[in-house]
Amino acid sequence: MRTVGCLIFDGVRAFDYAVIGEVWANRASRPGAPVFELRVCGPEGARVRLGGGLERVPDFGLDALAGCDLVVVPGVEDPAASRDPSVLAALRAVHGSGVAVAALCAGAFVLAEAGLLDGREATTHWALAPELARRFQAVEVHPEVLFTGGDGLWTSAGVAAGIDLCLHLVRAAHGQQVAATIARAMVTAPFRAGGQAQFIPSPVPEDVGRGDDDPLTAARAEILAALGTPWTVRRMAAAALMSERSFARHFTAATGTTPLRWLLEQRVLTAQRLLEETDLPVDTIATRCGFGSAVSLRPAFVARVGVAPREYRTRCGFGSAVSLRPAFVARVGVAPREYRRAFRGRGEE
Repeated sequence: MRTVGCLIFDGVRAFDYAVIGEVWANRASRPGAPVFELRVCGPEGARVRLGGGLERVPDFGLDALAGCDLVVVPGVEDPAASRDPSVLAALRAVHGSGVAVAALCAGAFVLAEAGLLDGREATTHWALAPELARRFQAVEVHPEVLFTGGDGLWTSAGVAAGIDLCLHLVRAAHGQQVAATIARAMVTAPFRAGGQAQFIPSPVPEDVGRGDDDPLTAARAEILAALGTPWTVRRMAAAALMSERSFARHFTAATGTTPLRWLLEQRVLTAQRLLEETDLPVDTIATRCGFGSAVSLRPAFVARVGVAPREYRTRCGFGSAVSLRPAFVARVGVAPREYRRAFRGRGEE
C-alpha cells in the first residue's frame, strides 16, 4: 500500500480530508516510514467546496483512483445530500477492480449509496447510526465500535476514530512500527482497537491521581507482563482484587471493551511486534502471546490484521526493508539503498 487516493467532492469534511493528508502525505519526523503517494482525486476540473468554507481543486480526476492501492472517502457534512453519480460510479468501479476502499465517519453514507455496503457490517458516528440503518436496511450497522470492515471495505466512527482506522490500515500493510512512527509524529495514540466502544462514560479512572493504586491499571500491567498465562476473567479479577462482575463492569467502563476482547487484541498486537522485531519461530511467538501454537494464532491474527502471521513477517517483519532501515541508518549513517548505490561496482559488501 504505497499509492493512496483521497476522494473529494462537494460537502466533504475538512477535518477528515486533513486527517488523510496527515497520515499519508506529511513526511516530517517519520524516520523509517515509507514514502506514500497521496492522490487527491475528484470530478475533473471541478472546484470542490469542503466543509467550513474551504475549497480545493483535485489534483487528479476520478479515473486516477484505479491506479491506487487504497481509496479513502472523507466524511460528509450532510449525509442526506445526494452524491454526484460519477463519484458513486467511480467508487463501484474501483472497488470492483479489487482496490480497497475506506470511509471515515459519515462517508459510510456515500459507500452505502454506491451499494458497496449491502450485506456488510458498517459503522459511522454514533449519532448518525440510526439514520444509516433506516436509509440503508441492507447494511448491518454497528453503532458501538470505532471502526469495522475487511475484505477490502472499511468504515469508521466519527472524528478521532477516522485517525484510528487510517493508522490501522497503515499497520496492516506496513507493520506496527511504521504505524507507531506516524502516530508519534501526529502526537496521537498509536493503537485503539476497532472493537472498542465509541463512547466511554468515564474515560479517566475515578482514582487517577491517587498514586499507583488503581487496581485495573495494576491488573492490566500484570496481564501484559505474562500474556502466555491462560487468563480468564476470574483470574484477571483476582489480580485486580475484585469480584468477576465488578471487574468486568469497571473494566468495560474504563476501556470501552470487555476484558477478554482486550486480552485478545493485546495478544495479537504483541504477536505483530514480535514478528516485526525478532526472528523467533511463529510457534514460539504464539506460545509467548498465549495462543499455544501457530495453528491457534493464525485465525485470530488473520481476523484482526488481514493476513497470516508468516505472510505478515515477510511483508513487515524481521529482516524486511522497513524493519532494517532505522537500525541501518543509525549505525551506518545512510539508508540501505543509498549505501548500495555508493558502493556498487567497488567490490564492497
